[in-house]
Amino acid sequence: MKTLKILLGIVLAFCAQAAMAAYPAKPVRVIVGFSAGGPTDIVARAFAAYAAHELGRSFIVENMPGANTIVAAQFVAQSPADGYTLLFGATNHAMLPALYSDKIKFDALRSFTPLCSVASSPSVLVVGPAMPVKTLGDFIAQLKAQPGKHTFATPGIGSSGHFDTERFLRLTGTSMTHIPYKGASQAISDLMSGQVDSSIATLGSVLPQIQAGKLTALAAATAQRLPQLPQVPTFAQAGVKGYTAEAWYGVLGPAGMPDAVRQALIRAATDFAEDPKTATSLHRLGLQPQHTCGDAFQARLAHEIDEYKTLAHELNLQAQ
Repeated sequence: MKTLKILLGIVLAFCAQAAMAAYPAKPVRVIVGFSAGGPTDIVARAFAAYAAHELGRSFIVENMPGANTIVAAQFVAQSPADGYTLLFGATNHAMLPALYSDKIKFDALRSFTPLCSVASSPSVLVVGPAMPVKTLGDFIAQLKAQPGKHTFATPGIGSSGHFDTERFLRLTGTSMTHIPYKGASQAISDLMSGQVDSSIATLGSVLPQIQAGKLTALAAATAQRLPQLPQVPTFAQAGVKGYTAEAWYGVLGPAGMPDAVRQALIRAATDFAEDPKTATSLHRLGLQPQHTCGDAFQARLAHEIDEYKTLAHELNLQAQ
């Protein structure tokens, strides 16, 4: 009987290993917490097409917007950890505990298996006609000369633009008045018309306006100059050290995924980010390929969650 149990255990282990080796054996659902057409959705669909080609099964993107991506995250957190339901998320996933601490029913870190970020959306500081400065140094000088007088636009309270600007103000010892909007398009429109002075915005949301000369980019919140705007210095090059602001887009699964499945998805995500065709398509959108995977991605997510919690507490910020 003991021998039979051992043999049975070996057979079951072999079958489980074979099943994992065959992953994916059926279509994979990729859940996006935003409506179709936005940057997260666009990158998710590009990744899904690449992963389907590389792994030999369909990766089907499903848009599940609602409650600032909480609906999608909750759905994936409660799904089986077999690799057939994935979350394609963005930086705002790390903001959820800071903004909705009493409303979410999952842990933004422990309820998930962080797989890979595959792209990033760099941010730039832009000014409109209401603040006709040409350098970051002049911009900071005006803020210090007139504390609280100048304004900054964001897509809303608790948005990445809001957090990123508050970090900049703390780092430089300056102050501005926050003008929150219900989305990026209206914020940028009012910036161009002179209703507000400035914005730290994702490159994709302001690149056409910069190229058309309707907005002026003072600095890029990146480690290196942006290929789309090689003439614009980084914050460090312009005199503000230690400031970066880049939104990530990446893949997460439910907690407890089998290692073989996890590794297969990490390889597909890494190959997608490193493919030259990916870089070409992302650059057109104001994005760039960037991959941080496995333990490094988990550590980054943990750090961002703690950072946003601290900043939200300092700002007494809680989403309604």
